[in-house]
Amino acid sequence: MKHNVLIVVLCVFSMVHSQNCKYTFIGEVVDFHDGTPMSGATVHIETLNRYTTGDINGKFSIKNLCNGKLTLVISHVGCETKRVDIEIIGDTFKTINMEHHLEELEEVSLVNKGSKTTRTAQETVLKEAVLQRYSHLSLGDALKEVPGISSLNTGSTIVKPIINGLHSSRILILNNSVRLQDQEWGVEHAPNIDINSANQVSVIKGSGALAYGGDAIGGVVVVTPGKVIRKDTLYGKTRVGGQTNGRGYTITSTLNKNYKSGWFAQLQGAYKKNGDFEASEHNLTNTGLNSKGITTRFGKNTFKSGFEVYYSFLDNEIGILAATRVGSVFDLQRAINSGQPIVNDPFSYTINAPKQDVKHHLGKLNYFKRFQNFGKVTLQYDYQNNKRLEFDVRIGDRRSIPAIDLTLQTHTVLADVNLDVNLDRKINFGILARYQDNFANPETGVRRLIPDYEKYDVGLYATTEWRINSNFTADAGVRYDFNRIDAKKFYRRSRWEERGYDVDFADIIIDTLPTQFLTNPVFDYHNFSASIGGKLYLNDKSYIIGNYALSSRPPNPSELFSDGLHHSAARFELGDLRFDQEVSNRISASYNYTASKFKVLTEVFYNAIQDYIYLRPFDFISTLRGPFPFWEYQQTNAQLFGIDLNATYTITDNWQWQNKSAFIKGRDVNDDIPLIDIPPFQTTNQIRYTHKTWHRFSASLKSEWVFEQNEFPDFNFELDNQLNGQNTTVDISTPPPAYHLMHFSTEATFPFNEKTNLNVTLGINNLLDTSYRNYLNQLRFFSDELGRNITLQLQFNY
Repeated sequence: MKHNVLIVVLCVFSMVHSQNCKYTFIGEVVDFHDGTPMSGATVHIETLNRYTTGDINGKFSIKNLCNGKLTLVISHVGCETKRVDIEIIGDTFKTINMEHHLEELEEVSLVNKGSKTTRTAQETVLKEAVLQRYSHLSLGDALKEVPGISSLNTGSTIVKPIINGLHSSRILILNNSVRLQDQEWGVEHAPNIDINSANQVSVIKGSGALAYGGDAIGGVVVVTPGKVIRKDTLYGKTRVGGQTNGRGYTITSTLNKNYKSGWFAQLQGAYKKNGDFEASEHNLTNTGLNSKGITTRFGKNTFKSGFEVYYSFLDNEIGILAATRVGSVFDLQRAINSGQPIVNDPFSYTINAPKQDVKHHLGKLNYFKRFQNFGKVTLQYDYQNNKRLEFDVRIGDRRSIPAIDLTLQTHTVLADVNLDVNLDRKINFGILARYQDNFANPETGVRRLIPDYEKYDVGLYATTEWRINSNFTADAGVRYDFNRIDAKKFYRRSRWEERGYDVDFADIIIDTLPTQFLTNPVFDYHNFSASIGGKLYLNDKSYIIGNYALSSRPPNPSELFSDGLHHSAARFELGDLRFDQEVSNRISASYNYTASKFKVLTEVFYNAIQDYIYLRPFDFISTLRGPFPFWEYQQTNAQLFGIDLNATYTITDNWQWQNKSAFIKGRDVNDDIPLIDIPPFQTTNQIRYTHKTWHRFSASLKSEWVFEQNEFPDFNFELDNQLNGQNTTVDISTPPPAYHLMHFSTEATFPFNEKTNLNVTLGINNLLDTSYRNYLNQLRFFSDELGRNITLQLQFNY
């Protein structure tokens, strides 16, 4: 028996040594994009626990191998480490592609460093740490952290960003690469984005926006969710906050699951509730907010390919200040002269008419693939449904029926190609097609302000970025957009003839009624846009940026078709079918200096806009309820110019001072008068103390000065009061006086273990409870702005 066992062992030993283990594997490591050899790659032969290094041509060899599986782990500077399995069958050769220049290809990382989307544009990035301080507020509020951005407000909760004096349809807002479509043309329509779903916000002024749209005369706001992490991990955060003004609270939570294979999933939800806000000297009745939002996304993201399915829903019920409910222009005059709201009820969470109820759905399906020695191809489809209800104070059975009932549906398909074979000379081009349908419910019992329409858009664009040398980068782009709007609208015969439409548009009448015409206006617009820019490093501490942007924007439905009463604003609004496109020529320059203690960024711009469309008070109109202000959309040639400043000085390791200032002027060239609603000069100084070893403690005191706007058009009304026979002046033009506000905030982070911590933030806005009014608030005639507001926020990161 012993002899038999010995014979078997000797046979097995003989077979092992007789196997042919003299094969050679030769590998070649090359760049995925252009196929150039990558010298000096480190190769760990995991199967044999040995190391080797690639030569200058990217090649390496491993000898004395047996047939079977060989596992290699390859690493190179600037590349993601790659693990490959190779089947050895005799002598074997294989080319291994490495994913080089990860940062330039926007590769994901665990920590969001606030990367910019452009190189040569005037771009500012708001990181997650800044955004979380505005959890209880809106996107428009957070954007005011950027020099040159202010806001157009309707009360305290409807906030629209103004970029260098321009707002609404002149600003593109992208939510996770989807252009927001939510009737942004209305001054009372805030962007339907929950700021708690954003991980980063980029503001691009002027050049650099062609890939997003040619009509971005004011700029682009890019809202992005968190990056996808390619590692096995589960993490999240929950934030709970409360505030004294409005007795409001906010709850939001985010959970992320990621896998090393590239699969990912995210779920985020938020709920906000506020009651009536307070000014320093009176209540702001019916200004509550009830907001619910949810965002979910899942997919797979690897270097070579990936897809994403994204969905977001936002439901906002927003109260409009009860004191804005006026019956005529005389009520408006009394409200202006009184200095106090006409309605001043005790605090309540109840939201009554006038109010807005807006529900916004957004869905996106995105797929991308990278091709070796070519680039990246992206395909995207997105759908949006925006349901807007605006309620006025009505009696009887009409109380529950909205005065405005709009449903806007938008379908968009996009194909984008990014040629990154040569990372020093990138080319990007694409095509976009969009269909939009607006349905205005006729069952409101009120003449429709905006009609039914269908809109068709097709866009073609191409951009290039050329790194000429280590100190200078240039970019350029061109874009063509075709827009068609096909509407069905009723016009009163009297209005039709008064506007002269019976001469210019007699051919669009499709039906004649006793007192009205049913018309079918169809307008086609051909829009050309272009940009060129450059970034020059003067030395290792400073650089300059120069840009020129040609933008073209067609008139929006509100500017073309408005014909009715806005009850809460107590005014009639009237559009014009004859409007042409706006054409903007914008020149800008930036200077950035960064030293160890001092940083400064200065941006200047000049924008000449041909056929600038704006809404101006024109006259008054008599109704059964009395006279109402009559606001009319008009076109003119305009010029805007200004300067933005952001300076930071590090006094010591713990103390820092910062200044943000913005100066802008706007002028109606045709009438030689100032433009309406131009932000006044404002400057903010902040002193900040930080002590990282004290649980990352920080505290800051901010001083905000907003000067009086001393250049404004005189659009006041002169009326004859038939009750007393006296002439009446209704002053709707004179801006309110300058004001100064103080704000305080402090925060600290308390770790529980290596993966969990608690961040506590305390803030006091309007620290001195100052009474003031803002020129850019559409409701400034009726009430003061918010008084003191103390906020407390707890964020648990896990």
